[in-house]
Amino acid sequence: MGIKITGTGSYIPSIIEKNEDFYNHEFLNADGSSINSTNEVIVEKFKAITGIQERRYIKKELLNSDIAFYASQKAIEDAKIDKESIDYIICAHNYGDVKHNAEQSDTVPSIASRVKHLLKIKNPKCVGYDLLFGCPGWIEGVIQAKAFITAGLAKRCLVIGTETLSRVVDKHDRDSMIYSDGAGAVIVENTNEEGGIIAHNTATYALDEAHFIYFGETNNPEITDQRRYIKMYGRKIYEFAITHVPMALKACLDESGVSIHEVKKILIHQANEKMDEAIVKRLYKLYTMEMPKEVMPMTINTLGNSSVATVPTLYDMILKGQLKNHSINKGDVILFASVGAGMNINAIVYKC
Repeated sequence: MGIKITGTGSYIPSIIEKNEDFYNHEFLNADGSSINSTNEVIVEKFKAITGIQERRYIKKELLNSDIAFYASQKAIEDAKIDKESIDYIICAHNYGDVKHNAEQSDTVPSIASRVKHLLKIKNPKCVGYDLLFGCPGWIEGVIQAKAFITAGLAKRCLVIGTETLSRVVDKHDRDSMIYSDGAGAVIVENTNEEGGIIAHNTATYALDEAHFIYFGETNNPEITDQRRYIKMYGRKIYEFAITHVPMALKACLDESGVSIHEVKKILIHQANEKMDEAIVKRLYKLYTMEMPKEVMPMTINTLGNSSVATVPTLYDMILKGQLKNHSINKGDVILFASVGAGMNINAIVYKC
């Protein structure tokens, strides 16, 4: 018996925003002062650090709950289940439904309830709730689904990671180029097969780190409205991540009893190419090994950072044969991992 992912789905927005599209932006420092570089230089340095060449945005008429619904539909179809048999809908996001050009997000009703409504699920025993856990939200949702199933409170859960960060970025902030939109969803259920979730690990560092990612004012002092935008202390996040995440992943792997040699893929939150590479290299260094080639598939170069959606989208794309040079087969051991606002870290050792 194993608690496994039996269906996956994702929604990748159709609007492609290339790096060159930022050449006409007015980027400013956090204090509102001008940056002593051309936008071409700013963008090129950004690409060198993050690996991002383009990102995806949703159409103006769509909402976060819409793309969560689209991904969920695909996951349900992929699992070949009756939607009425779902016991929990766990929806990880951070900013709710933000309409195009709106100054306020909408979180009532919850995104999970909106998805249930759009799916037309009639069963009142199908419980929907939202999970705000920064970028690691989808992985934490899977961990919670496992807990419900293990406790006998559920047999089948729909876990979604969905975000529309294009609606909460400050166009005067260079960091705005990192963020994108997207949704990924999975069905998690008790099966008669071996494997599934073998071990998991979660930690929250909030003594000094709680506000490394926060909601703040625009960098443009001439704008006086009350709207807030996603902001971060990039250097502090980088140092935190490369220090703490490798140890957390090792702890999870050691608890599972699975050898590092058995790990086929590490699906890590697509936050920053250089940072992710440094994390995984340090993990293997803890085992006195070099990082194997092709162990860390990446989508950030073309999809950007869609927060909670990056890991389930990456997993779905590999399973559907949509990521060149990468595959996951039955019996493979993979590691899901993420770090983000909170500051939260989590990981799952999973046997397919």
